[in-house]
Amino acid sequence: MDNSIYNREKIQFVKSYFKYRKTIIIVFLIFSFIFLTSFLLYRLPILAVLYPVIICSIVGIGIFIFDLKKVFSKHKELMRIKTLSATLINSFPYTDEISEEDYIDIVNMLCDEHRQLISEMNKKYWNMVDYYTIWAHQIKTPIASMKLNLQNEDTDFARRMSSELFRIEQYVDMVLMFLRLDSEDTDYLIKEYDLDSIVKQAIKKFSSEFIMRKIVLNYEPIDAKVITDEKWLSFVVEQVLSNSLKYTRQGFITISLEEPKTLCITDTGIGIASEDLPRIFERGYTGYNGRLYKKASGIGLYLCRRICRNLGHNITAESKIGEGTTVRINLEQQKIEFE
Repeated sequence: MDNSIYNREKIQFVKSYFKYRKTIIIVFLIFSFIFLTSFLLYRLPILAVLYPVIICSIVGIGIFIFDLKKVFSKHKELMRIKTLSATLINSFPYTDEISEEDYIDIVNMLCDEHRQLISEMNKKYWNMVDYYTIWAHQIKTPIASMKLNLQNEDTDFARRMSSELFRIEQYVDMVLMFLRLDSEDTDYLIKEYDLDSIVKQAIKKFSSEFIMRKIVLNYEPIDAKVITDEKWLSFVVEQVLSNSLKYTRQGFITISLEEPKTLCITDTGIGIASEDLPRIFERGYTGYNGRLYKKASGIGLYLCRRICRNLGHNITAESKIGEGTTVRINLEQQKIEFE
């Protein structure tokens, strides 16, 4: 801490100390005045009371200094405790006043209630996570069944329904990823993977979307190895591709690699407004495009950013209205941060 700031805090503390001890000081001065007045009225030597007053004042100053140091030490300990969360607070400095003990009892009671409330909330939260995880897995069964039935029909209606089912499946996967992101048993498997294989899997999933929308895909095999988690990075690539297809009416989508290891996905879509661009990775933020076309949930890119952080990657975007968007995923291994 800067010395000037520390000194200001000490001066402020001393002022506060004397403010709370002013009653004792005033009482001492009143008693001294009473003794002096009594001696004057009885025409007794003033020095007979003045000397004891001076001696008492010196002793009182010594006691005040001792008490000031003791209170300041307690104050520093309380400031340290103040930086802790309620769950970590398990003791307080010594007390020498009944009222302080009462306050500590009240604080301990509130801390116990807070811990109990947190425990109950965590239990309810994880029960909810378990329920929705089971639901997401169960809903995949009828989706797969409907997809198989539609594969036997080669009609425009069947192709449209297959496209809608694919979108539903994406939303289900998004729910699963959202639930697993904060799960205690998130199954990260960090090792070296072939980036080309991960990208091709994502392209294969969206192949019918490219055909239906008549969007040209510009892609050449990528010769690069990356240290990541295949499943989680695949989700990120799929989300970015999904957004590109969602907001690209015509033109092309290009997937390329910038040196040293930055995966770039560029589209010729409607673009993102400059005022929205800094916030597109925030949870629930849909921006102008989401409000206009009502197709955005504000969750996909938020999940992408969090997953990239957990994997030690970095995701950014640049865009111009009417010209398109470029999303860059920097795959150079950085510090892995599990949130």
